[in-house]
Amino acid sequence: MLKQVIEAMELLDSAKVSGNDVAALLRSRGLEDVTVKTLRGEKGKTDFIRVRIPGTRGKMAKGDAPTLGVLGRLGGVGARPEMIGLVSDADGAITAVATALKLADMRAKGDALPGDVVIGTHICPDAPTIPHKPVPFMGSPVAFADIGREEVTPDMDAVLSIDTTKGNRIAKWRGFAITPTAKEGWLLKVSDDLLTIMEIVTGRAPRVCPLTTQDITPYGNGIDHINSIMQPCTVTDKPVVGVAITTESTVPGCATGASHPEDIEEATRFCVEVAKAYGKGLCRFYNEDEWRIIEKKYGALKLLQTPGHQS
Repeated sequence: MLKQVIEAMELLDSAKVSGNDVAALLRSRGLEDVTVKTLRGEKGKTDFIRVRIPGTRGKMAKGDAPTLGVLGRLGGVGARPEMIGLVSDADGAITAVATALKLADMRAKGDALPGDVVIGTHICPDAPTIPHKPVPFMGSPVAFADIGREEVTPDMDAVLSIDTTKGNRIAKWRGFAITPTAKEGWLLKVSDDLLTIMEIVTGRAPRVCPLTTQDITPYGNGIDHINSIMQPCTVTDKPVVGVAITTESTVPGCATGASHPEDIEEATRFCVEVAKAYGKGLCRFYNEDEWRIIEKKYGALKLLQTPGHQS
């Protein structure tokens, strides 16, 4: 899927790119249900874009196939004027746009998926940066909570959250990794089905990005997070799995020249394969039987989806 990845990178690598530019490209490939909403904050604005790709048996067709959400998470695709060019943090948006392009091209060739796929990301070529150790993070012109409210929609039954995850000291390999499943404040076991798909897509042993409980709490609570990859799990009761695009070295989110098309292509191919299997009912993000035991014995930990107790 390098073709779609390169298309997405070329489009987003611009000081003038907007959500409408991305929408125009998606519509030119036959996708009709594309919306763009401009969000404004104290540090600027960003264009949130969402595209719904109908399945043959999905909810849009009044069918019973489940809906997969694919979210490209980031602060911005650029950090102008401080940095010139496409930043490392853009990988989530690139993957989301490339996934939409590939699914559109598949539909045009007669390969529609069973379930609906809802893809969302936001486009900002001039996002701020924020100090962070070991390397600076990309900030966002709009509060992450505001973006989070746009990302997850009620029709999503499970969510893949894609984010550049290079500014850490624990997930240190080139490529991508998946996280354990997060649901209602719980970190559940890593999905066996997703591990199998990852093995097939990469031809390697699967890689898992470690998380802590604090990584699945909302931003803004004064607690350190690996990054914002798991923020969608704070606004939904549906299962969320992170797709972390990683590197061996520690790379700032605001660095340019640091996006690797072959790694993004693997992550894109993984998202497409998950969408195929999930719509068919062949991929579980968590074990429903075990979840019922958890609920009965311990209950949900929904406090972890909130800012917590306030003094």
